[in-house]
Amino acid sequence: MSFVIKKIDHVQLAAPKGCEVEARAFFAGILGLTEVEKPEELKKRGGVWFEFGTFQIHIGVEEPFTPAKKAHPAFVVENIEELKTHLSKNRVAFSADDNLPGASRIHVHDPFGNRLEFLEWL
Repeated sequence: MSFVIKKIDHVQLAAPKGCEVEARAFFAGILGLTEVEKPEELKKRGGVWFEFGTFQIHIGVEEPFTPAKKAHPAFVVENIEELKTHLSKNRVAFSADDNLPGASRIHVHDPFGNRLEFLEWL
């Protein structure tokens, strides 16, 4: 092949129209991601973008909206026990999943019902 796939630039999650305030509260406020300004031409579509390290999460408006219950991004976390404590303090429900050998992981749903996985390799 004459091409190389180098990395994932971003992951897009869908959300309903008017999602921006809730998305900011969850992804920036609770998870601590940094909001990224969207290009002017894309702002009119709604949604909001966030980043951490060299990765981005784009929350895009989709009508009609249906949350992703199975498909999900997975985030590697350092000190997942502290994340669990932080989520509990912020009344964010999570479920533990011990089915992946060598990892401690949890599943969370964003305010729109999309599934998110957080894991720490042991």
